[in-house]
Amino acid sequence: MALILYSGKTNKNAFKTFIAAEYAGVQVKWADNFEMGVSNKTPEFLTMNPIGKVPVLETPDGPVFESNAIARYVARLKNDNALFGSSSIEYGQVEQWIDFASLEIDANLLAWIRPRFGYGNYIAPVEEASIAALKRALGALNTYLAAHTYLVGHGVTLADIVMTCNLYLGFKALMTKTFTSEFPHVERYFWTMINQPNFIKIIGEVKQAETVPPITTGKKPSKPKEAKPKAEPKKEETKEAPKPKAVVAGEEEEALKPKPKNPLDLLPPSKMILDDWKRLYSNTKTNFREVAIKGFWEMFDPEGYSLWFCNYKYNNENTVSFVTMNKVGGFLQRMDLARKYAFGKMLVVGYEPPYKVKGLWLFRGPEIPKFVMDECYDMELYEWTKVNLSDEAQKERVNQMIEDYEPFEGGGILDAKCFK
Repeated sequence: MALILYSGKTNKNAFKTFIAAEYAGVQVKWADNFEMGVSNKTPEFLTMNPIGKVPVLETPDGPVFESNAIARYVARLKNDNALFGSSSIEYGQVEQWIDFASLEIDANLLAWIRPRFGYGNYIAPVEEASIAALKRALGALNTYLAAHTYLVGHGVTLADIVMTCNLYLGFKALMTKTFTSEFPHVERYFWTMINQPNFIKIIGEVKQAETVPPITTGKKPSKPKEAKPKAEPKKEETKEAPKPKAVVAGEEEEALKPKPKNPLDLLPPSKMILDDWKRLYSNTKTNFREVAIKGFWEMFDPEGYSLWFCNYKYNNENTVSFVTMNKVGGFLQRMDLARKYAFGKMLVVGYEPPYKVKGLWLFRGPEIPKFVMDECYDMELYEWTKVNLSDEAQKERVNQMIEDYEPFEGGGILDAKCFK
């Protein structure tokens, strides 16, 4: 009886088994016609794994489930390979790194990714904690790999297979180049492993994630509306029916209707040209107060624009500097839909935790645009206060935030980001 693996063919946990089989010289086959969500709920499958999870390996002596256990089983079928090292200490180190890859890398990646693919409730502090724990693990791995090509010994072991397959999920779905550039030795290690012939044969080409996927918690795919047959136009007896305008093949009539304008585009014209202000801000390198700040107030139109302070509600949780800065970066990324109508400054204040996140925003219109409040979930994580333009102290606070003035409200500026 051949070894048969039951799993979806894009499952990184299944890849562990097939890569180990390539190195061990063992033949493993995919189960025929396996359909996740259907095949794994049959009575036959549940006798192999009572909780219905994949992968499961069917062997002549019975089933084996849990991906690391399956990979170990396959690696041990032939003794003439080095997948467990060449000594007792190397065997222990292989097991050590398999546990590390599962408990420190995989567990935190899954905690980060599940809510973003709709498999769990999104809770901002929980995500921040998982990212912080992941970065801590990657930092430790990076330090180790600074002096090592492989995790154990001088060649690929099962530890490298498990570690690379777990990192694969992060590199493909979550960890952008900006994120992984903090860990250059981990980057070098991953791309070295993933381009080994036995890895390429099973996984194929890998492309790194360019963006972090948005949160989809609670969003259920809407059922497609059934297409209703259109009534045929009545033909006039004496006149030929007018010919419809040409329509691009395959498009619905609805697609030809003009899109409704953004309500902000319907506001009365403003004397303030936002792009002019953004250009002045970007091009001013010296005498910032005399040029940029002065120019801002000369341009500012209180009838056409409004100014807002924002303050993060959970500053006491900002205990890790890079997590706090990444949080702000993610907020600005998700605000991209407002780029045509807004300018913002976000400051991370303080050199010691807890760090304080404070912001200044210029929005088109007298209020914060509704479509921004509706679409950017981060907005509710901040307290928003409209700037009182008759209060000189508040106007000075605006100046300082635009200028990145230090010390700002008693603290140094750890990071300053501009949305323009």
